Amino acid sequence: MRKFKLSRCLIVLASSAVLAFGLYNVHAVATITEGGVLGMILLLEHWFHISPSITSFLLDGLCYLTGWLLLGNQFALYSVIATGGFSVFYAIFEQFEPVWPQLAHMPLAAALIGALFVGVGAGVCVRIGGAAGGDDALAMVISHWTGWEIQWSYIVTDMVVLGLSWTYIPFSRLCYSMLTAFLSGQIIGWIQKIPPRGMEGRLG
Repeated sequence: MRKFKLSRCLIVLASSAVLAFGLYNVHAVATITEGGVLGMILLLEHWFHISPSITSFLLDGLCYLTGWLLLGNQFALYSVIATGGFSVFYAIFEQFEPVWPQLAHMPLAAALIGALFVGVGAGVCVRIGGAAGGDDALAMVISHWTGWEIQWSYIVTDMVVLGLSWTYIPFSRLCYSMLTAFLSGQIIGWIQKIPPRGMEGRLG
């Protein structure tokens, strides 16, 4: 708890804003499908007609609870800030038209740009010690359990869910989602590898 700092809270909020901006202005515009927990929620809705209002609460709640039990109070506190910040910023961005509407017809560019926003936004949140969504919490839990580098935790869960999503989403569309999931995972992994002292200098 000694590491719980106001400066880190502000950085978590800023990175949540980056993540929300990218998901609203890139992913939503280009209809890039998500992997991980969100992708599983959509999959369950399609095949079993279970409302996302139910599955989102259950799956995200399970991921956060497991993360809290394994990673402690610091994870819980930063995750509350990250999740709340993401929701607020996304609601704000929704009041405006998308910045790059042309990305709807440029799926490759959207996949690359979206990976950058997600990788940086989620990566900094995770590096601080919190999760902006169930996907991040799940990846942190898997990494803790298995000892894998965190980018592989993201990639494995994303690819499994995206592979299952092939049962109802055209493969050509899934390819771009797989690309952005792979690249964002690599960016998150790169951020986690920044030496602690160098990271502390950047984060204050």
